[in-house]
Amino acid sequence: MNFQEAKKNKTKARSLEKHYSRQGWYFIAASILLFTLFILYPIIKSVVLTFKSVKGLNASFVALGNYKRLFQDEMFWTALKNTFIFLIIQVPIMLTLAILLASMLNNKKLKFKALFRTAIFLPCVTSLVAYSVLFKMMFAEDGIINNFLITLNLINVPIGWLTDPFWAKVVIIIALTWRWTGYNMMFFLAGMQNIPEETYEAANIDGANAIQKLFKITIPQLKPIILFTGIMSTIGTLQLFDEPINLTKGGPGTATTTISQYIYNQSFVFAPDFGYAATISYAIVIIVIVLSIIQFKMAGDE
Repeated sequence: MNFQEAKKNKTKARSLEKHYSRQGWYFIAASILLFTLFILYPIIKSVVLTFKSVKGLNASFVALGNYKRLFQDEMFWTALKNTFIFLIIQVPIMLTLAILLASMLNNKKLKFKALFRTAIFLPCVTSLVAYSVLFKMMFAEDGIINNFLITLNLINVPIGWLTDPFWAKVVIIIALTWRWTGYNMMFFLAGMQNIPEETYEAANIDGANAIQKLFKITIPQLKPIILFTGIMSTIGTLQLFDEPINLTKGGPGTATTTISQYIYNQSFVFAPDFGYAATISYAIVIIVIVLSIIQFKMAGDE
């Protein structure tokens, strides 16, 4: 092959490469357009909103005014405190129950495993409105829960589950745990089924009991899944909206108002100020980033 033919083939190869590269961009052009239109543009627009006071069609530039207002807003700190109460109490309880249930359902000797797994997973696909109505009926002052406790002589007078600030928080924690434990259990169950059986057989030979196997074998090998579920549960709790708005309307008073509900109130309930609502939203983003970094550090470099 002479020099001219080699040059001609090289030019042809480059032309073909450009052709295929152009076709590739055609294929992903729609995705890029949709991403820009529905994700990138709203993000940029919402960041710009944090520097404005937007009330109806009127918008005025306030620079860092929304951020100053945020630090001075007592209602924001109340909503933040409520949200962190749910996060600190409910997430550890839910993940602990999920691991224990997954460990029990991973037992090969257990019968009707598919039935139990389906029953425990079912709440997370249940209609939010339907189960909220059911919970409100169950935890009403004349509901089945109070009647059951009175029948057992555990209480003398009905508990105001939805009218007392403390018990209203308890009801929401119970509702969240009931709904999402099965969802996280499926992740742990999938992880447990990937742990080599030989590891447990060796532990049996060494005389390890069930608790030792759980803490020395199962949990260490589930570390990446625990990190994943922990971060996802943290994000979900910081965005908690459905249960408080349907069960307690954020009450009594502001006892169960969360940050997401406060954002909703700022946008659609109170005198609308979309700029301030966007500022609160980015406060959640920053908190999520900080907590995620902390969880990654606690989990270790690996």
